[in-house]
Amino acid sequence: MRNVIVVGGGLAGLRTAEALRAQGYEGDLTLVGAEPHAPYDRPPLSKGVLTGETDDTAFPTDWDKLRCTLLLGRRAEALRPHTHRPGGILETTGGPLEFDALVLATGASPLRLPGEGPQHVVRTRDDALALRTELVEGAHVAVVGAGWIGAEVATAAAAKGCRVTVVEAAAAPLSEALGPELGALTAGWYAEAGIDLRCDVRVTSVDHGGLTLDHGEFLAADVVVTGIGVRPDVDWLHGSGIEVERGVLVDAALRTSRPEVVAVGDCAAWWSGRYDRRLLVEHWDAALNAPETAAATLLGQDAAHDTVPYFWSEQFGRMVQYAGHHPAAERMLFRGSPDSAAWTVLWLTGNRLEAILTVDRPRDLVQGRRLISDAGHLDLDLVTDPDVPLRKAVRG
Repeated sequence: MRNVIVVGGGLAGLRTAEALRAQGYEGDLTLVGAEPHAPYDRPPLSKGVLTGETDDTAFPTDWDKLRCTLLLGRRAEALRPHTHRPGGILETTGGPLEFDALVLATGASPLRLPGEGPQHVVRTRDDALALRTELVEGAHVAVVGAGWIGAEVATAAAAKGCRVTVVEAAAAPLSEALGPELGALTAGWYAEAGIDLRCDVRVTSVDHGGLTLDHGEFLAADVVVTGIGVRPDVDWLHGSGIEVERGVLVDAALRTSRPEVVAVGDCAAWWSGRYDRRLLVEHWDAALNAPETAAATLLGQDAAHDTVPYFWSEQFGRMVQYAGHHPAAERMLFRGSPDSAAWTVLWLTGNRLEAILTVDRPRDLVQGRRLISDAGHLDLDLVTDPDVPLRKAVRG
């Protein structure tokens, strides 16, 4: 293996390039990025960048020391693997590139709503900077979607003195991520911030001057922000022989249907032995940690990626953190009252912790994530007491 190409200029792509060098790869290394910017950190885009606290979130990278050729402003268009030997040709907007091994780290693209009116999304640095210029005091901002990104954009817009309306198709905020029961507990946060939250309302189209809602109602707005989710950037792989469903299908070693091709980050649907299912984890933590496994796999080592998924969000003056995977859990328990300033939710199967959500209880998150990783069994009489550290609520 003398020539590795990393497709994707985000955190997952950069970390894989770094991991390859750290694990001893000495051949040619090229990183191809669709954006004109060198790899940068995305979580601050909906936080510090929107509020004006920072402009530059680039990762400090010594490209010469990394011995990595950086090709920016090139989007992957097609993949043509060789038929009878490893490697192939990567077709890009800047021309074809030949590879011996390939890393797919193309991330995801935000979904947009139908209509001819202007709508902002927050996925790239340029997206955030463009939206920031319109978040001026007194402007009416309509945010479509009360998920993680919608809540963070609404927080930033309200902090800048905008009049904010959030429109959500589900019965409560965060319904898709956490379920309507838990999501409803966050609805009051919007009211505290002076934000008009309208649930069970669907958007028909984005029009000039605002939104057309179901039943024909028109919601006037100076700025429209769409935060309804993302789709893995994998359409360009169709016809390549790489197995793709919602994302690129990979095994626990992050290996695709071609052994010399791996996938990491938001585009990778990886097999989790811990949860006995395929996971598509579109969060920063996965992009940070999975590349170690991807690099080891390309270098012929035995490796598996099966970390506990983790995510955090800063919204309405609160730190909300989540770890694990709860859809198959048998029960949900509260640790502390959701009426208080800080509280925790636990999902369990039997007395084994499957997932944890914390609001301003970072110690619970750290200890809970470790318990999930260790498959610890909890004393159900102790675990709901917020004054008992989670690590001391382990049976036996």
